[in-house]
Amino acid sequence: MRTEIIEKLRRVVGRDAVVADETELLVYECDALALFKHKPDAVVFPQTTEHVSGIVKIACEYGIPFLPRGAGTGLSGGAMAAEGGIIVEMQKMNRILSIDQENRIAVVQPGVVNLHITQAAAPLGLYYAPDPSSQQACTIGGNAAENAGGPHCLKYGMTTNHILAIEAVLANGDIVRLGNPAGECIGMDLVGGIVGSEGTFVIVTEITIRLLPKPQAVKTLLAAYHSVEACSQTVSDIIGAGIVPAALEFVDDKTIHAVEASVFKAGYPLDARAALLIELDGFQDGIEEMSAAISDICRKNHAYEVRVAKNDQERAQLWLGRKGAFGAMGRISPDMVVMDAVIPRTRLPDVLAEVDRLSELHGLAVANVFHAGDGNLHPLILFDSRFPDQVEKIHKLGAEIMQVCVDAGGALSGEHGIGIEKKEFMGLIFNEVDLEIMAKVKSVFNPTAMLNPSKIFPTRRACSEIGRSTTTSTVEIGKRVEAVLLGETRVDH
Repeated sequence: MRTEIIEKLRRVVGRDAVVADETELLVYECDALALFKHKPDAVVFPQTTEHVSGIVKIACEYGIPFLPRGAGTGLSGGAMAAEGGIIVEMQKMNRILSIDQENRIAVVQPGVVNLHITQAAAPLGLYYAPDPSSQQACTIGGNAAENAGGPHCLKYGMTTNHILAIEAVLANGDIVRLGNPAGECIGMDLVGGIVGSEGTFVIVTEITIRLLPKPQAVKTLLAAYHSVEACSQTVSDIIGAGIVPAALEFVDDKTIHAVEASVFKAGYPLDARAALLIELDGFQDGIEEMSAAISDICRKNHAYEVRVAKNDQERAQLWLGRKGAFGAMGRISPDMVVMDAVIPRTRLPDVLAEVDRLSELHGLAVANVFHAGDGNLHPLILFDSRFPDQVEKIHKLGAEIMQVCVDAGGALSGEHGIGIEKKEFMGLIFNEVDLEIMAKVKSVFNPTAMLNPSKIFPTRRACSEIGRSTTTSTVEIGKRVEAVLLGETRVDH
């Protein structure tokens, strides 16, 4: 990148807050997916919203692509600089600005680690519900970009259900505030559109989130099975009985052996073919009856062991195994790709059997650990990148698994996003008109397509058809989005 641009960036954020050394930039060439890599031209570390605005304006001045990045724990290539340019690294914007106990809200910067919010709110009897497996490292800005999930989202909803308002920098550097801390949407729900837009609409710089009161009682169960089919059928039967647990997680034998061989020692039964980790929470009254009802359903589906955690320590150990499952795979494979798709719960037995068949066909092991309650699959394809033929097989196997999920009535992503990994699969779900409408909505926020380009859509789409107005008031953005959805291709200003 030209020295002139680097010096301008340093004048905005400070000399030590710009990384342009070729070797140091290698750290930022991918996110946790690691299958796709592209080195940025510079990485900049803002500490304020005004810093972000200044960075974006410099990028616009020189026509340079730019994109936000959090902790780099994403699994779809969303934080990779696909066309080079400037990575706006948000990790120094990591302050919890306020916690309002009475109204149960917190205002945080995007670089705050997810788990740190709950830790800060715990003395007030509150917590933040969405809890991705990377909770100890992932940041709230990245969670908002991908609409992240987690085990407890079955009962409490995804990230989008817990974000009330945001401050953001638009693609031209303007600063806007959207949403309402009181929780009631005023006008068009632009916050709902931005959450899950994968960093292609705006760069979020402040987030107002909803906190929940800690439940009176929590009960955690582990049910072990000798059959994957029986285990997955239990999931449908629990939900079908009208019981919605706080969490309902599936782990298979490969995952169990990896976890138990690691430092976690979660206490999962090594002779199980599959197991369910089930958590109930709520009022003290009634939780024992609900636990007994779930235990009965598990045993009717031939669970050979149903264990209830005796105390908080045992409960925490069971969850440590689940949260650490992805990392534990290093015990059995040098490399791994974590897939993400959603299917109807009733199709779990069929789809898991087909995934197992495809695994054998391609000669690559696939472990399964996922959010069973909402049908959010995470097949873990295990491979060795030192062998080029295995890398080639990954892409074929991944595409076939995606096709199986779509054929079962599923969706391409439950929480990891499309990014660069699955953009070529978008045609499995959406037709050209669908994709065109989405591209037009994106172009309202990102008219030059320089903010996080080459993501989500199969091909980079032009956005000139709806104009390139520089008006950025929230009212005007709403009007332009509405015009797109009504089928108008241009808006008079």
